[in-house]
Amino acid sequence: MSGDRLKPVLVVGLGRFGGAVARTLRNMGHEVLGIDSEAQLVQEYANDLTKVVEADSTDAVTLKQLGVADFEAAVVAIGTDIEASVLTVLALADLGLDNIWAKATNEKHARILERIGATHVVFPEQSMGERVAHLLNERLLDFIAFGDEFAIARLVAPEPIVGLPLVTSECRKKYDVTVVGVKRVGQDFIHAVPDTIIFPEDELVVSGMIRNIEKFAAM
Repeated sequence: MSGDRLKPVLVVGLGRFGGAVARTLRNMGHEVLGIDSEAQLVQEYANDLTKVVEADSTDAVTLKQLGVADFEAAVVAIGTDIEASVLTVLALADLGLDNIWAKATNEKHARILERIGATHVVFPEQSMGERVAHLLNERLLDFIAFGDEFAIARLVAPEPIVGLPLVTSECRKKYDVTVVGVKRVGQDFIHAVPDTIIFPEDELVVSGMIRNIEKFAAM
């Protein structure tokens, strides 16, 4: 496979989460094979993905016939049917896939998925709930958490650093956050350097501990 070609991805389960993942991957340029046991969902996504198949994803023989062993990555987005989720991950792992992302409904489900071959386990509802909670105060414009304590966020420049170059405001030393970049109205995003002067209404991309980012945004 050429270096500039995006890897094909298998998405199993085309519900709300799986369908969103599959469509986004396709829009990014990936070839996407979608599998679901419901004919209605298969029909709904037939024109959006590279290929969509109605099949039992827990059957390793069926998966092998569909050529899933040739895929470099898979997303198992099966929701409420925990047994089907587990058996699908197990079948994919048995076929040799070593990059399997799986949706979990609870911690016990997640532990099982990890033990049988899932390399990444996600809790989409929990993650979205946490993200909404952080955005509700309207000080943060966007927010991505990494683990329980670290995050990258987008926010309007706080008043105390407006008009100053970053080397003077000393955000890392005084507020324990790092300004990664700046987006100014009508201009392209720029990576922040010590001489970058912050203007009113600049949007900043900052990284740091969640509690420090929220204190910084509230100044």
